[in-house]
Amino acid sequence: MLRFRSTVSSRKLYPRTALVVLTALNLVNYIDRSVLFAVQPLVQKEFALSYSQVALLTSAFLAFYMVAAPLVGPLADRYSRKLIIVLGGIFWSALTLMTAITHNYWELLVRHTLVGVGEATFVTIAPTFVADLFPENKRGRIFGIFYLAIPVGTAAGYLLGGKLGAHYGWRFPFYVAAVPGFLLAVAMLFIPEPERGHFDSLKETPDRRSLRGLMHNPAFWSATLGMAAMSFALGGLQVWMPTFLSRSRGYTLEAANIVFGGIIVVDGILASLAGGWLGDYLLPRMKGAYYFVSAISMAVGVPFMIVALFFRGPVMLPAIAIAAFFLLFNTSPLNAAVVNSVGAHIRATAIATNIFILHLLGDVPSPPAMGLVADHRSLQTAFILPVIAMAVSSAILFYGMRFAPVQASESKPSGVHAG
Repeated sequence: MLRFRSTVSSRKLYPRTALVVLTALNLVNYIDRSVLFAVQPLVQKEFALSYSQVALLTSAFLAFYMVAAPLVGPLADRYSRKLIIVLGGIFWSALTLMTAITHNYWELLVRHTLVGVGEATFVTIAPTFVADLFPENKRGRIFGIFYLAIPVGTAAGYLLGGKLGAHYGWRFPFYVAAVPGFLLAVAMLFIPEPERGHFDSLKETPDRRSLRGLMHNPAFWSATLGMAAMSFALGGLQVWMPTFLSRSRGYTLEAANIVFGGIIVVDGILASLAGGWLGDYLLPRMKGAYYFVSAISMAVGVPFMIVALFFRGPVMLPAIAIAAFFLLFNTSPLNAAVVNSVGAHIRATAIATNIFILHLLGDVPSPPAMGLVADHRSLQTAFILPVIAMAVSSAILFYGMRFAPVQASESKPSGVHAG
């Protein structure tokens, strides 16, 4: 009896423990990315850089991250996902420490691109790991927890960089961000790998089970293209908002990072959890629920974004907060839509393809495009581009609702499957 209770307790604890470790590692991933956004005016001043040169740092990171993902995806569909995650976490954390020997723009550019390669191993594989821990009808909520790392990690990076960078120089925050990555990568060695597709109930139709089928999978492509337009908007805002607040709205750099970081973390937590919950609630009640929730949130966010960026005075900060909430609201349901659009045995390849497309069309071109407009017009004018991208994303996702797979109302019972 005691052994039976221990086994049941282990089965309940295992997926939650795995989710905690993976979410924490995802948090570190986003902290490392956003530290640069917080200190980039200091980097720009030290190296005498233009807006376009500063934007190239983020675009180069994302470009290498984007190219590495399709190489990692097929490997993860064939070999141990856990081992690839561990090696990738150690690799990118070690590179983060290399900021100590970065003394010019080109060295920083190389460091940033290699970090992108390391982080691609995690972001491509971790969602498939998480998906195999829980049933289909809970994935919106589960991804709501996993993707809390985006707003919380991003905000932590802003706060860490803004506070420490102002007092100890722009390199110091990178040292602090590197240490947790090593520890969490080692912790992953003790997490059992779940059986692929253990909770999947949808049939393995031709467009769900092969790479060739993926090319003709409209559910996957509408979610991916909608995410790409969303990524264009979010990527540009993350890179340029602290600079915008400090140079166009009269905030100090430290205050700009604290204000925007605070908005992102509060909005992100609420929006990620609410979006995942609403998507799961509507899933058995309407076809394309994840697409619908995401499309509505993007459409509602557009007018608030316009007010946030082009109106001064007391309405500005509330408008930024509301616009950011709706922009982040679709994170959980959209990722759940991508995961559920394909079968388990090509899921890492599908996510790798998704990453490649959403960065190629999204946050790789967004920062330099906005930087180019800022150099020739103004930084405020550059924010027209994210507003347009949000409207485009909403239109694509409304159209994609018709292609969403019909989810089963019940899933298999849970269990522990180590691999």
